[in-house]
This record gives sequence, structure tokens and C-alpha cells, in this order.
Amino acid sequence: MSGNRTLTAAGTICLAMLLLGFFDNFVVLIARDLGLWQFHLMRAIMAVGILVLLSWVGRARLNPIRRWAVTIRGGFAALAMLIYFGSLAFLPIGQVAAGLFTAPLWVLLIGALFLGEPVGLTRISAAVIGFAGVLIVLDPFANGLDPVALVPMTAGFFYAIGGIATRQWCEGESALSMLLYFFLALGLFGLIGSVVMTLWVHEVPAGAEGFILRGVVWPTPIGWGLTVMQAVGSLVAVGLIFKGYQMGDAAQVAIYEYLLLPFAAGWGLVLFGDPVPARAIFGMVLIIASGAIISLRSRAT
Repeated sequence: MSGNRTLTAAGTICLAMLLLGFFDNFVVLIARDLGLWQFHLMRAIMAVGILVLLSWVGRARLNPIRRWAVTIRGGFAALAMLIYFGSLAFLPIGQVAAGLFTAPLWVLLIGALFLGEPVGLTRISAAVIGFAGVLIVLDPFANGLDPVALVPMTAGFFYAIGGIATRQWCEGESALSMLLYFFLALGLFGLIGSVVMTLWVHEVPAGAEGFILRGVVWPTPIGWGLTVMQAVGSLVAVGLIFKGYQMGDAAQVAIYEYLLLPFAAGWGLVLFGDPVPARAIFGMVLIIASGAIISLRSRAT
């Protein structure tokens, strides 16, 4: 029975990563019409509305035990997603996902430096391998030193802090209450950014290049449709992730999240013909191997 639950948990996480890889590829199309801030505001309103509806029909517990803890955790996770989605307008999704998956490396570093957690030679070696894989995928020196290519790593940093906050402060909190406060934080950032970008008189480049600088605009039908699809799709995918973690051991289940890397790159190839260089595939293999080693060794200790 335990083996069956492990396989079911793995399959659930794999499906979630397949869906996320699919939906996140469409952000580059959303970026042509909407701004980053308005996109997150609209997405948050839709997601919060769905969660409140679920709570109203008795399918979700949204009240947190420690409101301050889930608020701080939600804020860091929201910062990570702002950077992640903002990067999708400028970089291939495989590169952006690779930057996000520096999170386990940051968790290892922060835990060792500030939380006094023991770090063995195996995990240090895995972290070095994973970081090498990230650099291979991001390839920041392809056209000289390009700092933009390194920006997704900051998403991984904030995602790591959110993960540490979840572990340190949010024990016993329901997954849906943490999801609610994540979207509330994302919506607040989106609202502030939308107001600033709308009132600030500045030049906004056309198309996806204006994603970060664009203020409030009336969405096109395509913009509406893709944003609704992204909001609903991400909620379903995150719900599957939570379900997977409930059914399996967290350290083992976490390994399957790394499938977002090949799934995202694969969907980019299928949907938009974005090539996946052999170099990037090799880097993804190193990142996945590194994450697997760190997760299993963390479980062992």
C-alpha cells in the first residue's frame, strides 16, 4: 500500500509539473498585451475568488493559525514569482526555470550559515554540481557577461526563503491557507506596481519588452483568455502538488518537481518551436541529479 501511495504521489507531482510547464509557456504571449503587475493583480483576484468559493462550500480551510507567519511566507513566495514571471518575457522558460531551481542550493547555504544546520560533503558536492548545471543552462557569458541571464537566480533565492519560512514557522497550517496568503501578497504587489506604472509618466516599449514597465491597460480578448487559463491552471497544478505531498514522503516527492525543467523546455519546443540545445539538456540533468541528492540526503539526516 505504501509503495502504491508513493507511485501515486510521484504521478500526481509529474502531472502538476506537466501542467505548469504548459501554462507558464503562455506568459510570453500575455506579456505582449498586459503588464507584469496587472497580470498578477488579475490572476490573484481570480485565484482568491476561487479559494473563497471553495471555503464557502466547505472544501477548504482558509483561516491560518499564525497569520503573521503565512503572511511573511506568502510575501517571499510572491517576490519569487514576480521575478520568475517577469523573466519569462525576456528569457527562454528553460533558463528561467533553471534559475528558480537554485532554491535548494540557497536553502543549503542559508541553513548552514544562519541556522547552524550541518552540511556534509555529499550535499556540498551536490550543490556545486547543481550550480554548475544552472550556469550551463543560463549561459550568462554567451554574449559577454549578461546580468539579465542571472536574474532568475534571485527568484530561486526568495523561493528558498519562502520554503525555509514554511518549515520554520508554518507547521500545522493548511496548504490552502498558505496558498490564499500567497495570492493575497501577489495581488498586493500587483496593485502597487499597477498604480505606480500607471501614474508614472514614462516610455513603455511595445510588446513583451514593455512587460515590466506597462501600467493598467484594457486586456485584449486573448489577454483575458490566457490570464484566466493561467490562473485556473496554476491553481489546479498547485492543488496537485499539495495532494502529492500529502500522499508521499516530502523528500522523495520534492525530487519530481525538477521535472518542470524538461517539461517547460519541451512544451516550449512543441508550442513555439523554441530549440533546446544539448548544452541546456546536460545542465538540466546536472540540476535534477543535484536536487535528488540534496533531497535524499536531507531525508537521511
